[in-house]
Amino acid sequence: MTTTPAECLALPADPAARRSVEIGRAAFRTPVVLGGQAARSGVACETCHRAGRTNPDFAFPGVSGPPGTADVTSSLFSTHRDDGVFDPRPIPDLSGPKARLKIDQTAQTRALESFIQGLVTEEFDGPRPPPAVLQGLADYVRALSPGACPTPADHAVSVADLMDDARRAEAAAETLAAAGDRPAALVMIAGARARLGLIDERFADPALSPQKQALLAADHRLAALAETLRGQGPPPLEGLARWRRDTVTLEAGLVREQSRSLFNPRRLAATLQVRLPREAS
Repeated sequence: MTTTPAECLALPADPAARRSVEIGRAAFRTPVVLGGQAARSGVACETCHRAGRTNPDFAFPGVSGPPGTADVTSSLFSTHRDDGVFDPRPIPDLSGPKARLKIDQTAQTRALESFIQGLVTEEFDGPRPPPAVLQGLADYVRALSPGACPTPADHAVSVADLMDDARRAEAAAETLAAAGDRPAALVMIAGARARLGLIDERFADPALSPQKQALLAADHRLAALAETLRGQGPPPLEGLARWRRDTVTLEAGLVREQSRSLFNPRRLAATLQVRLPREAS
């Protein structure tokens, strides 16, 4: 809860390919993509694959055996693939060597797209993702590579990283909205809102009420922009761009108070009543 793995992402040089990877990156972090019980539980692709890797601490009742495992044929999230057998398996590292993964990732076969669509619609009972989102998810997974892993291997969970995720998702929403792809743009807005929610839950101290109110206001603006996108009028491109610009000021205010929030490992440990490792204390 205090650190996250470094992302092993090799962004393509081609602008169109890069945009697709950015769409997939945001969707990978958005619970609404999986739909159903997973979305209601806040589960996204990144829940099992932190930063596109694995998650040795993943432990979901009814789905996991030992930490780091999941039963992908459980009825908890969907009845489509329930086989009546509890057989959790280790969660694969999507940023590891491609040869170790069971799905062919070459773009020509489109096996990865088919696998991801089946995962969403059958394993999690979610709706079929918009085509640009499905393509983006496949392109994002393809762009994960052990050769792109930065050092150090882990870094602290922070306001800055989550706000950067939110802005990247919103920028993808702008691009999609400008191209007329409203369904995919709405997924990106949901992704930005999800990152704001992760920040909000750590600003739990009543003394941080002004910061929570600022986050709520930013979220309400995104919700209003999403409603406009659902309508028949022109896409709110300027409103989206203005939101992204305004988050720079929002982030600065949040960062100033980050040490008083549950982003601070000592405060988080005290709240959870756990003992910190020596190096974190």
